[in-house]
Amino acid sequence: MKSLTDCYKLANGVEIPCIGFGTWQTPDGDVCVSSVQAAIAAGYRHIDTAEMYENEDSVGKAIKECGVSREELFVTSKLNNTEHGYEKTMAAFEGTMEKLGLKYLDLFLIHWPNPIAFRDHWQEANAGTWKAFEELYKAGRVRAIGISNFRQHHIEALMETATVPPMVNQMKLCPGETQEEAADYCRSRNILLEAYSPLGTGQIFQVPEMQELARKYGRSIAQICIRWSLQRGYLPLPKSVNPARIQENANVFDFELEASDVQLIADLKGCVGYASDPDTRTF
Repeated sequence: MKSLTDCYKLANGVEIPCIGFGTWQTPDGDVCVSSVQAAIAAGYRHIDTAEMYENEDSVGKAIKECGVSREELFVTSKLNNTEHGYEKTMAAFEGTMEKLGLKYLDLFLIHWPNPIAFRDHWQEANAGTWKAFEELYKAGRVRAIGISNFRQHHIEALMETATVPPMVNQMKLCPGETQEEAADYCRSRNILLEAYSPLGTGQIFQVPEMQELARKYGRSIAQICIRWSLQRGYLPLPKSVNPARIQENANVFDFELEASDVQLIADLKGCVGYASDPDTRTF
């Protein structure tokens, strides 16, 4: 990967830009609009949102007003935890499209595999949701479909009734948290790994090993994290509302981490915490 417009190729042949701009915890309104527009101006062509983020309206406004054609952009959203099941999924998708103001979506994900509202029948609920996803995909409303926060047993349950396999699994993948079992399972099935929270948390800036690597390469800790993510074969989704940091996070294509440093970062176990267990989360 040599630029923001270089792409991974999904299992169905659809190309997806190698770094996405994340909007989790970006408040709806002017802050979201301006940050998405700043990202597009900086060269990002991949924007990631979700119904649960409550900012789809602003993401849609930013896209409409950004001056870049819709066809040049790759837009992802995700199904809300309360809307699993066939009918609810179909209605939620229409709501997402209305808020975004788009005629088609590039990627639609099931946000969590086992939300509290469906905990006693999550397999059935996911099967109904995936049936809706497949219909939307085959109808051309969505160019690719996938999952988020799924572990191996969730994917295996989904595939008992699926006819189209998921093309993406968006997971928490960051220094010290590589979720190897789920990641290896996805790789073996040509499911692209997207990395949300690629820096983990703000704690990353206090990790001595990361401070030393930043000095070694003459880069920010954020840039080291994003570069590490790319070299691990992930698709990172950094977020910021600061235009200077948005640009800085994109400037990761003119250096490379040594293989030993890539492993060092992976081995910083728990340095910024671990991913939540989707089977015990209370939402």
